[in-house]
Amino acid sequence: MNILIADDHAVVRRGLKDILADAIPGANFSEASDGDEVLGHLAKSSFGLLVLDINMPGRSGLDVLREIKEAHPRLPVIILSMQPEDQYAMRCLRAGAAAYINKDSAPEELAKATKLILNGNRYVSPRLMDTLVVQLNDPGNKSPHELLSDRELEVMKMIASGVPLTEIADRLHVSVKTVSTYRARIMEKMNTKSNAELTRYAVSCQLID
Repeated sequence: MNILIADDHAVVRRGLKDILADAIPGANFSEASDGDEVLGHLAKSSFGLLVLDINMPGRSGLDVLREIKEAHPRLPVIILSMQPEDQYAMRCLRAGAAAYINKDSAPEELAKATKLILNGNRYVSPRLMDTLVVQLNDPGNKSPHELLSDRELEVMKMIASGVPLTEIADRLHVSVKTVSTYRARIMEKMNTKSNAELTRYAVSCQLID
């Protein structure tokens, strides 16, 4: 079993490796610190599991996940994040992730999730299950940011974090005009009129630190 662990912090990768080494004796591990390294590893070698941090430098974890599932649809991917389940979990699962695990819960949940996933199942944490139940009972009760597309949410987070439009365009490999169009759509959907309002909203919903 070859396992690829992707996180931009070496100490986190070491901790994840220790957890999985205990759960899957004899597994071989490779490491990556950003999305481009992940794609490079996958182009050269075959892996049975990818553990992917959603917040790494450069390209967003969601973008990397979508590209991975297009090129390697059978590769199971576990998404790790510091963000609460209600912010990103459903987006990641829809994009093809086999599990979404909050990093705070990784010591308890990662080994259990891995064993289920390697047997062909998906893993849904207890907290995410509670969120799903709430959504099923009241599907119309959505926060404004949940109305954004994946790319709009990504742009909104960068704007709220103070990233200039030109840098956002570079990161996403699109024109500044396209980013401005995204910003206009976001402002309309979020009913906001300034970047400062977006920042206040993003902080209050724990979308950014």
